Amino acid sequence: MIESRAAIGHGDGTFSIETIRLGEPQRGEVVIAIKASGVCHTDWDSLRWGRRIVLGHEGAGEVLSTGEGVTTCKPGDRVMLNWAIPCGVCFQCERGKENICEDRGTVPDARFRHSDDAPLNASFSLGTMATHAIVPQAAVLQLPEAVPYEVAAIMGCAVMTGFGSAVNAAKVTEGSTVVVLGCGGVGLSTILGALHSRAARVIAIDVNPTRLQLATQFGATETLLANREDKGLLEAAKEVKRRTNGRGADYAFECTAVPELGTAPLSMIRSAGTAVGVSGIEQIVAVDMELFEWDKIYINPLYGACRPQRDFPLLIDLYLNHGLPLDALVTRQYPLDALEQAFQDMHDGINAKGVLVFD
Repeated sequence: MIESRAAIGHGDGTFSIETIRLGEPQRGEVVIAIKASGVCHTDWDSLRWGRRIVLGHEGAGEVLSTGEGVTTCKPGDRVMLNWAIPCGVCFQCERGKENICEDRGTVPDARFRHSDDAPLNASFSLGTMATHAIVPQAAVLQLPEAVPYEVAAIMGCAVMTGFGSAVNAAKVTEGSTVVVLGCGGVGLSTILGALHSRAARVIAIDVNPTRLQLATQFGATETLLANREDKGLLEAAKEVKRRTNGRGADYAFECTAVPELGTAPLSMIRSAGTAVGVSGIEQIVAVDMELFEWDKIYINPLYGACRPQRDFPLLIDLYLNHGLPLDALVTRQYPLDALEQAFQDMHDGINAKGVLVFD
């Protein structure tokens, strides 16, 4: 058995830092010594999923051991983790939709044991807010020595979600005008994706001036400070249209996770433009169908339409060789015991991304 110090969500909105026990890796499983784990709004949401859970789904670390049949990594390898774990052979995977795999890899809950010997669920089959994790080998990707663990951790969710939504899902075109609503880690990554696609203008919108300063740092060509009282950001949409000859932007990306803003990108795009729900809002949202006039498209991609073997090597190459500024996304690092503060800073909008780091 392996002892791991982990953040455990209790299903009722609370969590604690405890020592748990992990079983030995079975066939196709890999034990990782976690070195860094991103702090994400989804981690906060998972506290209320009604079950005990090992928190965390953005991670990177070192392979400690492998089970039978593992061929993609070996002990000592530096690796990053991918939470949308593809099987490679299902209906969706065969059609290149690995992000929505119908038979994604898991590790049985019984491999994770609480102090009372009850099994624990690992968040997204990873559970990265812990010193150790057991994961399916399909979740593991090799990591070059030159990529810091904290950068690799956030690649595995926030960066991929935003960057991929612009590049893979919306397929932003050269010379286009892009609006990004919400400039946290996902929104900033969306800006990077739009710029990679050679958008001519990127208008960043947020209610937090600090976030808008970050957006400018990451390449946004314009900013717009929104008013919290602006319902549906309709007044902000009028300003966007004023700046775009009354027509609207070619693309608009919602990166706020605020249900009331689920339809906001539709009000900011031109006829035949594309609105993208990046943040994964899952609540019921009332829609004024007039917002779809005319020929507007609204898409809701998961995880930036990620294909791990294609997209992560691209992100690593852009980071190492082409100046993709992912170091600047990691605005603060925390020890595991400071997770409460990391969550608070996330809610206060202090960080682009906070990251837990482990010795």
